[in-house]
Amino acid sequence: MNAAPDKTPDSTGPKKDAGWEVGVRETVAAPLPVVWQFLLSAGIPIWLGRGEFRAQKGFQYAMADGVRGEVRSYTEGSKVRLSWRPEDWPHDTVLMISVKEVETGTTIAIHHEELADRAERRMMLGHWKNVIEDLAAAF
Repeated sequence: MNAAPDKTPDSTGPKKDAGWEVGVRETVAAPLPVVWQFLLSAGIPIWLGRGEFRAQKGFQYAMADGVRGEVRSYTEGSKVRLSWRPEDWPHDTVLMISVKEVETGTTIAIHHEELADRAERRMMLGHWKNVIEDLAAAF
């Protein structure tokens, strides 16, 4: 399946209660259940890294590249929210991946908040743009 042309950088800048944040989204021409199942199985290495991950509240994960965290919330067929911290960062951040059914398929959204500053936001914007492109390429 091919990705639809909706590639939209999303949130920008600092937020009063969540530090700096960034968001990206893309719509793929696939039904939501197919996209959701992929994101929580074969797609995990694309958006989170290699390692054990279960979309279950309270599950603590540690990926091969040093990213660690805990699943904070999970809504079946909709979103998973987790803490996210690379091993060389002194602070946790919050990552959310979500899906939404749209007329042309399913929109995948990645939202990353509680980033420390403009430089961290810029770095993560580049990272998540690559991730969303790789996820869309899987369809």
